[in-house]
Amino acid sequence: MREKMWIFHGADHPKCVFALWNQWCLCYAAVVCLLSTPVRTADACPSSCVCAKESGTVTCRDGEDTELPGDIPEWTTTMIVTGRNISTLQRGAFMTNGTELEITTLSLSYNGIQTLEPYAFLGLPRLHLLDLSHNQLASISARAFHGLPELRSLHLNRSVLPPASGQLANALSAQSLRNLHRLELAGNRLKSIPLTRFDVYNLHALVLVNNSIESIGRENVTNLYQQRRIRVYLSLNPFRCNCDLEAFYYWLKNSSQCPDAGGLLCSEPDAKRGSPVEKLRVEDVDCTNENLEAVSYVFLGIVLALIGVVFLMVLYLNRGGIKRWLNNIREACRDQMEVYHYRYEQDSDPRLANFSHKLNGDCQTQYLELKEDGVPFTA
Repeated sequence: MREKMWIFHGADHPKCVFALWNQWCLCYAAVVCLLSTPVRTADACPSSCVCAKESGTVTCRDGEDTELPGDIPEWTTTMIVTGRNISTLQRGAFMTNGTELEITTLSLSYNGIQTLEPYAFLGLPRLHLLDLSHNQLASISARAFHGLPELRSLHLNRSVLPPASGQLANALSAQSLRNLHRLELAGNRLKSIPLTRFDVYNLHALVLVNNSIESIGRENVTNLYQQRRIRVYLSLNPFRCNCDLEAFYYWLKNSSQCPDAGGLLCSEPDAKRGSPVEKLRVEDVDCTNENLEAVSYVFLGIVLALIGVVFLMVLYLNRGGIKRWLNNIREACRDQMEVYHYRYEQDSDPRLANFSHKLNGDCQTQYLELKEDGVPFTA
């Protein structure tokens, strides 16, 4: 019996050994995989980026990526992403792991960004500076800048395309921008200041250089007078130097809020092209004189029209006498023309001319003879 059991056990032993070997191999492979797989920590630098932990800077330049780098280190305070092809900043683009970041400076220039979706910058409550310059913004949500209560500087130089110009004012009216100190909007072909009010911000600098602003409205000028701390930069704009510029002209003359006032030049009318705005004469922008001149022209036109009406009425009321007067003139002209016609016929007929000449000669001879005889003669 023992012999049989041994034979049975001996026949089953290779199977057990093989099973144990397989299990051991699988465990070994798993351990090797775990050891060889890189473990990503909170301090790891995103791929295709350069990190400097000492300064808290993460720099990601150029590349084919169409999204923002993921897994941004928790110690990041300055993040620079440029040269990418990020067409859209989606909602919560900086909350990939659901946590807020400590970033205070964010530069996203030269990335071809076209759309800013609502709440695109959620997760950045401590952001102080946001640079979106040199992009191609065609769509800006009214809630694009929500969630940035600490934002101090917003740069949108050469980024806003004409389709988004009207949307910009709504986006900048966000209550979360109440602490904004500096707003740069240079080179965007803006035709007006995209801020309806200035008292909702804490603005110290507004850069509107190299746009298409032709005039600053009276309402904006009034707001600027009330916010004395604001400095507005307006050079390289095509100002139209006419009556519409009056309020802005007096603001330039009486305020120091425009540091580059000396560089503001007129583009229209042609007579004032290239002239400094602040060196215009008062009469060049005096609306009162222009209004009086316009009124005088209107008054002159009304007077001339009344004179014309009176003249026509006189002609109409005296139409009978005028008709008789015209008939008399016509008859007189006809009689005169008949006399001229008769004289013309006489002068044109040689026989009548010779007869008249002979008759005049005979009459003259007879007159002389009678005179010699002492006979009185009357014609």
